[in-house]
Amino acid sequence: MEIIDISGDLFKTPVYPGDPEGYVDPIKNIRAGDSCNLNSIYTCLHTATHIDAPLHFIEGGNTIDKFPLDLFIGECLVVEAPPGPITGAFAEEAFPWSDCERVLIKGNGLSYLMESSAYYVVDSGIKLIGTDSQTIGNHGSNHIIHRALLSADIPIIEGLDLSDVEPGRYFLMAQPLKVSGVEAAPCRAILIKNHLFWTGSRN
Repeated sequence: MEIIDISGDLFKTPVYPGDPEGYVDPIKNIRAGDSCNLNSIYTCLHTATHIDAPLHFIEGGNTIDKFPLDLFIGECLVVEAPPGPITGAFAEEAFPWSDCERVLIKGNGLSYLMESSAYYVVDSGIKLIGTDSQTIGNHGSNHIIHRALLSADIPIIEGLDLSDVEPGRYFLMAQPLKVSGVEAAPCRAILIKNHLFWTGSRN
């Protein structure tokens, strides 16, 4: 069994343009004579590897804590995409979406869904989609892509680090932090390779 960390560092990953920079706020320090080290953090909920919920683009939509955890745990497929737009035709031809309920797009941070491919994902029965880009859409149509997916209650993992991941099948664990009433949450995402052995299968 091989565990691959596909999470970006909360304070080393560049933030999305316009989002605030995060920081660590030291409260206590042993070297300063305190009894323990104690820090608080400030971060945008969309920094580094995080999961978008419907409320992000849909007024009155579900918050991140309303998603069942089994969406974020299970078989997934990592697929490679060229940089730039992913059309519906390309997605239908290149990605066997219907073969797996969770799909992660490896595009070196440069691939993004178009409206046609977003609706293809919705129609194909995918329950979760992720990307190594900062956002699942491009800057011009980001709201359209998000609304298409989030209206179908498909959580979106953004900011994955798939640089050391080969395309193929894995077991995904990417539970969001439990933060009630908000539109997104950071997550620590991992892939488990050769997970059939981990689940007890000897085949």
